[in-house]
Amino acid sequence: MTLVSKSVNELTALSLDEMSRVIEMAWEDRTPFEVIEKNYGFNECAVIQLMRKQLKAKSFRLWRAHVSGRSTKHSALRSSAVSRGYCTTQYKQ
Repeated sequence: MTLVSKSVNELTALSLDEMSRVIEMAWEDRTPFEVIEKNYGFNECAVIQLMRKQLKAKSFRLWRAHVSGRSTKHSALRSSAVSRGYCTTQYKQ
């Protein structure tokens, strides 16, 4: 199965709920960009464009500093000890 990444122009086609979820996933330390691409079709470049467009300038700079060099944001760089994309306490019921 080949993933076809959506273009940056297709970011505007997202509903507010979907856009909010993509932004939330981008902020999460344990959610790699590959999962965002699998679920929504937006590669890392498109996610960066979305974040740049939707966040305030300072928030965008903080996010970029936060995710830059973070190995958990890329599946290939993740330790085998990281087996899930979210914290166990994230989805309390």
